[in-house]
Amino acid sequence: MKRKLLILIVLLLGSLSLQAQDTTRTAPVDSSLYGKSILSVLGSGVQVEQSAAVRQALENYTRANAEKPLSGYRIRVFYDNGPQARAKSESIELILKKQFPGTGVYRSFESPNYKVSIGDFRSKDEAQRIFNALKGAYPTAFIIKESINYPR
Repeated sequence: MKRKLLILIVLLLGSLSLQAQDTTRTAPVDSSLYGKSILSVLGSGVQVEQSAAVRQALENYTRANAEKPLSGYRIRVFYDNGPQARAKSESIELILKKQFPGTGVYRSFESPNYKVSIGDFRSKDEAQRIFNALKGAYPTAFIIKESINYPR
């Protein structure tokens, strides 16, 4: 009798712990919409009725947050301190701007190194897609975590 009662208690405790587990999952964030009004991407067949105050509040919020740095990822394509590093970094910057228009390309100097990075990616998966396209031409490229600009 004690054994049956003990088994029943163990089963009840086991079922309670299963119910207590959090089964919610978060969907990946599509950062291609950051900095854009959702109303601008709805399409021509959709009509939204809202007050001008709501639309203005959304625009103000987007504009205010555009200056805040975010934690994200960039791809470091070039990092060098040689005698031709400045000229090479400028050349790579121009090539990347032509190859990936609309994607931020950043050239910086941190003594004694010149650096060229590309992207304002919210997730490592987003950076990985561009990285895969770059790794043939830039075999020393790597993904870095740093502050990024608010995606536009």
